[in-house]
Amino acid sequence: MGQGTKENKVRTRLAIRTHAFLERYFPERRLFLRSEDDTRFIRLRPSTQLVGFLGGTFFVAWTIIATAILLMDSIGAGNFREQARRDQQTYEQRLNDLSDERDARTEEALAAQERFNSALTQISAMQSELLASETRRRELETGIEVIQATLRRTMSERDLARLEATELKDDASGDVSALAAGSPLGNEMVTALSDALQETAAERDKVISDARAALDLAEEMRLELALMEEKNDQIFRQLEDAMTVSVEPLEKMFQSAGLDTKSLLEEVRRGYDGQGGPMLPLSFSTKGGELTEETIRANNLLDKMDRLNIYRIAAETAPFTEPLRGAFRYTSGFGMRWGRMHKGTDFAARHGTPIYATADGVVIHADWQSAYGRLIKIQHEFGIETRYAHLSKIRVKKGQRVSRGDLIGDMGNSGRSTGTHLHYEIRVNGRAVNPMKFIKAGRDVF
Repeated sequence: MGQGTKENKVRTRLAIRTHAFLERYFPERRLFLRSEDDTRFIRLRPSTQLVGFLGGTFFVAWTIIATAILLMDSIGAGNFREQARRDQQTYEQRLNDLSDERDARTEEALAAQERFNSALTQISAMQSELLASETRRRELETGIEVIQATLRRTMSERDLARLEATELKDDASGDVSALAAGSPLGNEMVTALSDALQETAAERDKVISDARAALDLAEEMRLELALMEEKNDQIFRQLEDAMTVSVEPLEKMFQSAGLDTKSLLEEVRRGYDGQGGPMLPLSFSTKGGELTEETIRANNLLDKMDRLNIYRIAAETAPFTEPLRGAFRYTSGFGMRWGRMHKGTDFAARHGTPIYATADGVVIHADWQSAYGRLIKIQHEFGIETRYAHLSKIRVKKGQRVSRGDLIGDMGNSGRSTGTHLHYEIRVNGRAVNPMKFIKAGRDVF
């Protein structure tokens, strides 16, 4: 009991001191309220005044801090909007520059394609001329061999005729001495021998004339053959240069797209393995000997032409073109975006813009697929697959075979999309690659 009394006294003294401290700064005040017939007052104790003061102070501080935050946010938002506006202008300028560059590249590609087609036409004509000249050369070689055989036979006959004429002359001189008596039989034999000698001489002269004519013809044919060989060499050089100009850009195109040209050639050959026709290696008769230099050059040239045809086939079955033909702009590229991997390239244009297949292939999917929306998948050669997402309309069916440039759908905003655009993907053996590698590689050729 004594302990409780002591604690109460301590509390009382603490309360008195606290009240005295508050009285020093917040003395007790009375607020009088007077009406017509009565007067009342409200007592404001120090503790009440303290609570009011702290509340007011807190309210004023909160107001100041909130005002400062709003002001700073407004200033920051204005700067952010201005920066966003400048970034947007820079981005639009860059897109316009890319669009102009794309148009220029398209014009260059059309010009390159015209030059490529012209080169192919020239190569075809040169090939026909080369084969015709080679046939003519073989005919000339056969003709020279025949003339040489005829010349050898004629010279043999000439030598034989000379030998016979010499023998007849010796016999005639002996017979004349035996028939010097001038008998009729002797005269007849002399006359016959004289006629035979004249015929032999005439035949000898004819053989000599034919031999000279044959030698002149052989010389003319040798000159013609030399001119033909020089012309063939010129044709070979032109064809080799044309092949180099035509094949190297195609090789660079596939290499720029990350494709192995060696495996590509092997795969196309397996799919197109028919035999026959002008592209087979030449097999001129060499009588069991080694191939001539011209035959080796012709076979090398035909091998390059075969590679050119294979590259042309492969170029048709690989996606080296853009899926849109009209006006558009790139809105998002391949790579990381907002912390996630963006596995394709986005093209923005008007709603309903036609979408075209970028290479020959078979449609393996033509339906809705979660975030892709309306999606088309096309399987091409060499393990390549293209995807066309967020479409508004699908114009092909699963299992349908399409060619480069065929209309397959319309641009839309289906699936997880923030606006009308085409999401275009290229996958090689199931792995997503940058579509711009194929598009830029194709611009240098097509």
